[in-house]
Amino acid sequence: MSNTDWSNNRITPIAITVGEPAGIGPDLVITLAQQPPLCDLVLIVDPDLLEQRARLLDLPLVIHKYLPGESISKHQQPGTLNVLPVGLSNPAVAGKPDSANASYVLACLEKAVTGCLQGEFAAMVTGPVHKATINDAGYVFSGHTEFIAKLCHDAFPVMMLMNSSLRVALVTTHIPLSRVGDMITRERLEKVITTVASDLRLKFNISNPRLLVCGLNPHAGESGYLGSEEVEIIEPVLATLRGKNIDLIGPVPADTAFTADSLAGIDAVITMYHDQGLPVLKAQGFGEIVNITLGLPIIRTSVDHGTAFSLAGTGEAKTGSFLAAIRCALQLASQNTATAPVA
Repeated sequence: MSNTDWSNNRITPIAITVGEPAGIGPDLVITLAQQPPLCDLVLIVDPDLLEQRARLLDLPLVIHKYLPGESISKHQQPGTLNVLPVGLSNPAVAGKPDSANASYVLACLEKAVTGCLQGEFAAMVTGPVHKATINDAGYVFSGHTEFIAKLCHDAFPVMMLMNSSLRVALVTTHIPLSRVGDMITRERLEKVITTVASDLRLKFNISNPRLLVCGLNPHAGESGYLGSEEVEIIEPVLATLRGKNIDLIGPVPADTAFTADSLAGIDAVITMYHDQGLPVLKAQGFGEIVNITLGLPIIRTSVDHGTAFSLAGTGEAKTGSFLAAIRCALQLASQNTATAPVA
C-alpha cells in the first residue's frame, strides 16, 4: 500500500462506520481525528456516542453535522468529525456489548452502502463489529462481507486481506471448518478466481495478475491419496481459467505456498478457507492489514481486527489498521475517479 500523502485530495467524501458501539471503533476514529485529515470523511454514527467516548479518552472533539451535498472540506480541521447521525437504541458502555444496539450497527452499514451506491460517498470504511451480539438480537449475520454484498443487489463478494507486500483472498469465509469441503465447488472456485483477477486489473491497475492457488488438503491432496478435491475440482477449474488467459499457479500445498520462492512474482494468493492463509498474513504485522471486499459495485475496506472490548475507552487501542484502511479506500477511490469515463 502506498504511503502517499493524500491530504490534498478533494474527491467525494468517504463514509466511515465505527461498528460495535461498545468496542474500540469509536476510540479509533476519535484518536485519528486528532491528526490532520487524510481526506473528506463522514462518520455514520451516533454523535452522543462519540462525545461520551471522547470524554472518557480525555480527547478534544468537535462534531459537525453532515448535510448531503455540502462541501465539508472547511470542517476538516484536526479534532473535528463530520457526522451523519444515526441514533443508538440504548446508550453504549465501553466494553459491554448490548444486543439492543444491533439494529443501530446494521442501520449505519445500510446508510453507508446506500450512499456509495448513489454516488454520495466514494467508498466506505468499516470498523469492527461483534457478530455474536448481532446474532443474539435475532439477525442472521455472518459478517460485513456477506451483509454488504446482499445490500449491493446480491453481488458475489470475495474477501481479500492485504499488507504492504502480500494479498490473500479467500474462497470461503466465515463458516465452520466442517463445512469447507462442501463449499469448494467448481462454480464457486471459478467465480472467486475470476473476481480476484478482474478486480486486481480494474481496481489495482495490475494488467496481468499472477495468482497462486492453494490446495485444500495436505500436500495439495498428493494426487488424490490425501483428498480428492484437488483432482476433481481445483485442477480442472485452473485448467479452464488458464484457457481464458488467467495466469495461475497451483494448486500449491498451503504449507509451502507462503515461502519466498513460491511468492516470487505473485500478485495474490487464493486460499480455500479463512484460517489457511490469514494466520500467515497477520503474523507479518497484525494491526496493519486492510480487509477489502472484491466483487462489489462499490469500494469497501475494513480493519483486520475485532472489537477488543477490553481496550475500549482505555486509550490503548492502536489505529494502524484503521488508518491503513482509510488510505487504501482513498487510493482506490482516487484511482477510480481518475480512470472513470467522462460522461
